[in-house]
Amino acid sequence: MLDSIDTHDAHNLFSTKGYDGRDVLIPSHVEDATDPYLKLTSDAAIKKYYSDNGYVVIRNELPSELCERVRRTFEKEVKHYPGHLYRQPSGGRPEVNKYTKTGFVVNSILNVHDLSTRQFGGFRNDSLQVLTHDNIQKSVKIILGEPGQLVQSMYFEGNPNTWPHQDTYYLDSEKLGSMVAVWVAIEDIQPGAGRFYIYPGSHKIDMMKNGGKFDVAFNHDRYKKLMVSVLEDSGIAVHAPALRRGDVLFWNSKTIHGSLPTTQPENSRSSFTGHYIPESHRFMQFQSRVKSFGSRVVNNMRVNHPKDQDRLSNRVVLGLETSFPKSFQALRNTAIKIVTR
Repeated sequence: MLDSIDTHDAHNLFSTKGYDGRDVLIPSHVEDATDPYLKLTSDAAIKKYYSDNGYVVIRNELPSELCERVRRTFEKEVKHYPGHLYRQPSGGRPEVNKYTKTGFVVNSILNVHDLSTRQFGGFRNDSLQVLTHDNIQKSVKIILGEPGQLVQSMYFEGNPNTWPHQDTYYLDSEKLGSMVAVWVAIEDIQPGAGRFYIYPGSHKIDMMKNGGKFDVAFNHDRYKKLMVSVLEDSGIAVHAPALRRGDVLFWNSKTIHGSLPTTQPENSRSSFTGHYIPESHRFMQFQSRVKSFGSRVVNNMRVNHPKDQDRLSNRVVLGLETSFPKSFQALRNTAIKIVTR
């Protein structure tokens, strides 16, 4: 599987492992002279590339100074914090930091913009400066045709190795396929650090709708098998673009994507993901439930705050979830079953 769009130069190829354990060749670094994304110099070109491929990379979207600042505040305020925070790999349940053997936090933080200002004010503010940056807002608007609103965010330092999936099964606009997500490189991402991968054109594949026997909340194995089958039948080659600090990859909620296994554990992959829906749309979960939207306006963008830890009631809930995890998980599963019937 060769990332043929990103490179044809043998000296720029890095051999690593795909999600299925097979060898895959990816570009080791950005070649300015041949990079296809640097040629996207107009709004129309960006929009067309995204529409055709289900993703697009925009180079130098964020200033290096901001990227460096957010890494420093993460290191200072979050990396060594001993308490529980909401995490993406556990399905939104609170956990303490888990570290790789080389000391990187591997369980990504869910909704960084909901962290307590009192404890994590610098990191929360810097994260919002990234996720609502004027350049990201402009690019989201180009893709969506109207301003976007941030519905979810995550921060990664280590790589959790994510299997191929589509975001739409978990969250999307009420008009499925209208959500755009971003992967923001906060540092130069080394090829063996768990590079983000994408399957161009996979957003055009008709997939089974979530629900019933194909309820992804309770039938992940069936969903994973479907993804593998679809990818094998489609013959689409995986792409894992080289990203430098400040680069942003935008992808459609129906585009199949994930992160490759880590083969260079000495390297981190500091990065954000953000998910945006059109400002005029409602927020959908599991393709069946319209979610309430507790928003605030940050840098002229609406930002969803589902569990804002600056609110006492949400801090109490976090404490209870931490103390009684099994009870809360049972309640969560029951609620999901009800809304996805």
